[in-house]
Amino acid sequence: MSDQTYDLIVFGATSFVGDILTHYLNDTFNGPDQEQLKWAIAGRSQSKLDALKSTLGAKAKDLDVLTADAADEDQLHALCKQTRTIVSTVGPYALYGEPLVKVCCETGIDYCDLTGEVQWINRMIRKYEAKAKETGARIVHCCGFDSIPSDMGVYFLQQQAEATLGSPCNNIKMRVKAAKGGASGGTVASMVNITKEATGNPQLRKELANPYSICPEGHPFKTRQHNVNSAEFDNDFNKWSAPFVMAAINTRVVHRSNGLLDAKYGNNFKYDEAMLVGNGLKGRLMANAIVAGLAGFLVGAAIPPTRWLLERFVLPKPGEGPSPEEQVNGYFDLRFVGKNDNGQEIKVKVTGQGDPGYGSTSKMLGQAAACLSLDISKDDVAGGFWTPSTILGDKLLTRLTEKSDMTFEVV
Repeated sequence: MSDQTYDLIVFGATSFVGDILTHYLNDTFNGPDQEQLKWAIAGRSQSKLDALKSTLGAKAKDLDVLTADAADEDQLHALCKQTRTIVSTVGPYALYGEPLVKVCCETGIDYCDLTGEVQWINRMIRKYEAKAKETGARIVHCCGFDSIPSDMGVYFLQQQAEATLGSPCNNIKMRVKAAKGGASGGTVASMVNITKEATGNPQLRKELANPYSICPEGHPFKTRQHNVNSAEFDNDFNKWSAPFVMAAINTRVVHRSNGLLDAKYGNNFKYDEAMLVGNGLKGRLMANAIVAGLAGFLVGAAIPPTRWLLERFVLPKPGEGPSPEEQVNGYFDLRFVGKNDNGQEIKVKVTGQGDPGYGSTSKMLGQAAACLSLDISKDDVAGGFWTPSTILGDKLLTRLTEKSDMTFEVV
């Protein structure tokens, strides 16, 4: 790989998240006392890329700007020839993401993104994993708020459980204790697209309901998983809980990790996620209000007339999202509780500074991409579709805690 110009190319750099990621990489790498990373930005519009570069200051004077269309495989091939790794922020991925994944798998180039579209991930695995294994391409989806805190939180908890309890936990739950952040138009568009795809497609709805839908073929898992889809009182935290919108992707990624690790967490491993909303009558009412709100959104997004009204007058447009101040001032606090076969228990706290989906996600995605490019040798990890914890592991934990304002600790 030594003849390639770049360690990393950011593709879709002028998207809402791409812009934030570009600024983060510019601030984090290549300074006198900083880690060195040879990188470039890429996208469809030369003028927009040039405008983005102009906002980065003198440090970015040598940053290269490359152009390629997400739908043009010839241009994507030319892009891949120049780098070891590509990080994509071009979503909704189900609409725009497949050509780049296909080309990376064909050329053996490593790839990561921040998708949370489980139905698209499933399609990519089934269509391209054999080619990725053949060429050595390492494909790593879900390198943002969905699903690094969940996947790496479980990974960290299991490490601590083995060290202190003598065995991994076969039952883990994650609860969002607190979070502050907003949604971008791109994220909302992805959610609407999933709902649109599932409407009138019973097979897709069945796939989306399967907790093991993206597990490796031949996996042994059959355990019925608990889904928090209504207001529930959580005895472990003594609070009411409500559905967590990211659980649908996070739980699938964690189960795929277990599959890729040859069921290290156990063949009967259970994992679920929810939001903590308070105790007493107030907590119960809030939990029910969240359930009603989510149901209303899904119904509205499923029906063409109301979907049009939501997209036109209510939901943020692509390119819109939290302000810079909101991105900085956001945060998240996740709590994990794990139990093993002996009834022993361990609790873990995972926190992040910055809007979960944007300010913090840009740090996670940037460090995951750098980790994949700089830290994980092709000789050590073969090609295929990996999860963050199964390919990046301890090296990513170190980067997240030292460079991404995240904490992982036993409580």
